[in-house]
Amino acid sequence: MADEHDGTVFADEDWYARDLADTAFRECTFRGVDLSESSSRGAQFVGCRFDNCRLNVSSHHGSAFVGCDFRGTSFFDATLSGCKLDGSLFIDCTLRPLTVDGGQWRGVTMRGARLHKLRLDGVVLVEADLSDADLHEASLRGCDLSRATLRGSDLRGADLRGATLDSIDLELAVLGDTHLDLAGAMALAERHGAVVD
Repeated sequence: MADEHDGTVFADEDWYARDLADTAFRECTFRGVDLSESSSRGAQFVGCRFDNCRLNVSSHHGSAFVGCDFRGTSFFDATLSGCKLDGSLFIDCTLRPLTVDGGQWRGVTMRGARLHKLRLDGVVLVEADLSDADLHEASLRGCDLSRATLRGSDLRGADLRGATLDSIDLELAVLGDTHLDLAGAMALAERHGAVVD
């Protein structure tokens, strides 16, 4: 039976290299917890808060961090493979280097996040708020960015080929040497008043 925690507060604990497979945390608070080199497979974190925690070199596969609040937390050299981050908020977090292999990040808020040169290929970022995020030279190939907010995002040198760009306004982003496929280029041109025929 999975280990389950509801509304628990964990403060200044050392969880170095802990195996969190199949563990469930609901509405829990983590303050100053060291989760470096921890691992999880199928773990569930729902509505949890992480303040000044360390997930450095941690590895998470098929785990969910849904509606979580990350503040001042470090993911340095962490791996997120097929993880669900729907509705989570990231403020003043270290998010690079980071290895990402797909996943669903619907409605995630990463305003002003430093994500440059990250490979986020295939991630579902529907309705994500990436306002003012640094995504220069990032790879977003095949991402679903439908209805995402990219106001002020730095997309210079970013790769958006194969990305779904429905109902987003690239005019509000910073572009330059941004890679688009034909569909993306046509959509951008039409938003600028061009007639593509």
